[in-house]
Amino acid sequence: MLAPLRRSLPPIDPSAVSGSAICTLPACFEAVGGARRFTRTTLNGWGLTECFDDVALVVSELVTNALRHALPTDDAPDGPQDPPVRLHLMRWSSRLVCAVRDHSQESPVASQAPDNAESGRGLFLVESFSDSWGWHPVPEVDGPGTMTTSHGKVVWALFRV
Repeated sequence: MLAPLRRSLPPIDPSAVSGSAICTLPACFEAVGGARRFTRTTLNGWGLTECFDDVALVVSELVTNALRHALPTDDAPDGPQDPPVRLHLMRWSSRLVCAVRDHSQESPVASQAPDNAESGRGLFLVESFSDSWGWHPVPEVDGPGTMTTSHGKVVWALFRV
């Protein structure tokens, strides 16, 4: 899932990977608070409490964007489906990545919000508080070695720790 992110980073020694955690979030805005609690618990467990404020702000923005722009519509097909939003936290010896996966195929776009707007600054905050951020589509796999259309996207933010 994060192969495009890994290709854009300097080589990472596999032995330097020290942790990863995944949280499936419900399709409701209360999930943002749950994502922050999950982030606090995970960072505490990794001894990275000093990073919490910046990472939690970015996690909040990414999850809010996913919930606001990427929730399935009411006319989505019935039957079993992947959870609408997933939060992934991954730690290397000198890096932390938070990534939010959703079902939307729309690319995230940073916009210039008017001064009196109450929203529209999320990706600006992500860019300001993380060391880098990006996104890539998640390919849908039809069978062994076969990929077709996009099955959502992952928006990620990297922090140097």
